[in-house]
Amino acid sequence: MTLFPRKLFNDSLPQIVFKHQLYSLHSDKTLVDKQVNELRDKGELLMFQLGFGSDAFGLVFSEDYRTKVLAMEDGRSTLGTVEKFLDKVLPGCSDLSFSKDKMLKHFLFTDSEITQLVKSGVLTVRDAGSWWLSIPNSGRFTKYFIQGRKAVLGMVKKSKYNEILKNDLQERRTTSHVKLDIKYHIHDIIGAELVECIQTTSGTLLRFVDT
Repeated sequence: MTLFPRKLFNDSLPQIVFKHQLYSLHSDKTLVDKQVNELRDKGELLMFQLGFGSDAFGLVFSEDYRTKVLAMEDGRSTLGTVEKFLDKVLPGCSDLSFSKDKMLKHFLFTDSEITQLVKSGVLTVRDAGSWWLSIPNSGRFTKYFIQGRKAVLGMVKKSKYNEILKNDLQERRTTSHVKLDIKYHIHDIIGAELVECIQTTSGTLLRFVDT
């Protein structure tokens, strides 16, 4: 999370990592999933479906999310409804999306309050009658992420034999297409298995996986 560039977004977004990036740090995916789920059950971590790739799940610390959302809502007419959402829905929230039935009957929100939550960006429409939990104003981050992934993968593909040492890739000068830290993208392409990691005497070699 420390690789997340807060300044790039004027410190308006919570630090976001993808669950698959954690797989680049620990080879036991089951253990990673188990610990992520434990943190979600404790209410310390929130998970989001960030709108590209069905298995691209964003993770954010609950406290960080709360702080950023409240800062963004300061002085807006939707503040009261958003506070109600943060207090009622977020504690122990392990849902990625919410049905209209649950929002109305379980959490006791009105139709107009749901509209306010969508307007404020904490919910986005999933389909008729259900909403994804979302991070307000995260669209630019997602755009930069996809653009950067493409550029960093391109660097691997353009290397001799479609492979490059991880250390060499980290030192590469990046183009304007890479707005996030290159290490952030390296965790992504390894965790998403877009490259294969091969241990060599010179360090970890990343080889492009032709899917």
